[in-house]
Amino acid sequence: MRRALIGNHAIYRLLRCGSIVALVALCLFQASTAQALPVFARQTGQSCVACHAGGQFPELTPYGRMFKLNGYTFGERTIPVAAMTTADLTKTRRNHDASGNVISPKDGDPIWDAASIFLAGKITDKIGGFAQFTYSNYDHQDSNGRWVGHVGSDNTDFRYVDRIIGDGSDLVLGATIHNNPTVQDVWNTAPAWSYPYISSTISAVAPLQNLPIIEGGLAQQVVGIGGYLYWNQTIYAELSAYSTADGIWSFLSKGNKAGDLAHPQTYLRGQNPYWRIALTRDWGPHSVMLGTFGLNVNVYPNDINAFPIFTQGVTRYRDLGVDAQYQYLLEPHTITAQARYVRENISDPNNLVYGDSQSANLKSLRLKASYIYQAKYGVSFSFFNITGSTDSVAYANSANFSPATQGWTPEIFWIPVQYVRVGLQYTHFTKTLGTRSNYDGNGRNARDNDTLFLYLWAASW
Repeated sequence: MRRALIGNHAIYRLLRCGSIVALVALCLFQASTAQALPVFARQTGQSCVACHAGGQFPELTPYGRMFKLNGYTFGERTIPVAAMTTADLTKTRRNHDASGNVISPKDGDPIWDAASIFLAGKITDKIGGFAQFTYSNYDHQDSNGRWVGHVGSDNTDFRYVDRIIGDGSDLVLGATIHNNPTVQDVWNTAPAWSYPYISSTISAVAPLQNLPIIEGGLAQQVVGIGGYLYWNQTIYAELSAYSTADGIWSFLSKGNKAGDLAHPQTYLRGQNPYWRIALTRDWGPHSVMLGTFGLNVNVYPNDINAFPIFTQGVTRYRDLGVDAQYQYLLEPHTITAQARYVRENISDPNNLVYGDSQSANLKSLRLKASYIYQAKYGVSFSFFNITGSTDSVAYANSANFSPATQGWTPEIFWIPVQYVRVGLQYTHFTKTLGTRSNYDGNGRNARDNDTLFLYLWAASW
């Protein structure tokens, strides 16, 4: 059995992609020095490093967090448009199944992956917003194996904010409308903005599966309406409620619809609450956050044709999480450490998702640390661990009927200019679906899913 991660042909493709990345980065460098800043930088007159830790989007600094908490209203109104694109290459250790069939046809090929348009910034002195629309070039494969592109709503967040400053008191009061639980959060431990900030979209094996529903399960499917306060830059508290993003809110879930097998609409019953509390402290170059959050949602099932079934009841998900973040920001050094743990309890009285029991649990742990020098050269290291109840229906692809998956993700990256990042990421699986070896019953091992990922991430007008 061939055990080499990358053969000669793959090395050639990797070098070819590296040449493409270098060429595009050079072009963007030459262009960016002559053009205006992206939307928030234009609005505030600040460089990207002011808002993003070490210049690494989307990781926020204390100033960046206050900018978002104040409704994106700092500075002056300007052209509210920006764009972002990604090009990358994915290489999987073993890209064949037990029958010798290719798992991912684009594995080892450099691709232009996706592009986003942002409409964002200050609307009035108290109202601002952030709306993203994304085109994915390799979204899914049709019945003939051809790749199909897709346009849809991405992360969106509109706010109304008032700030009351008095003797010894600083109170931010805000209201938010958004389409992804925790996209409104300002710490990068929150699932919507957490590491990995970019990962392979064409790999069938690298993306983590069987995560708690708060970790992306409702993204661009819901409308969330809530209020929050931030007192003396010490205590943050929020209460929001989520419902299906249909009717007048359908622009928040554009690209998803009932009957679409590739992008079905998720339907919730009624209003579903989310809460968040965090304690923060900034002193000198240091910043610390300790927090907790929870989400309760009732989800209707879809039938085999992706249409909702409103007559069989719902599956109830109860997510409870704790998180922490530490930052050290003092040029030329940037250090960020993050931790998040989520426990999800599932009640499925009608066996809509789980077949062996009417109750189950799922637990997710993510740890990450990064260091950036001179806002140019960075390294990060992450650990993930997923565990939970076994079930022969929910985890039918596992020989052990288990969701347990564990591994590491080291990454190095370079930021030649403030709108460009080039990175090399490796995801190593020490366990997949319950075991290290033969996890699917067909001889596939956890490390067969190890994935090398080379990317270019660039933003501009």
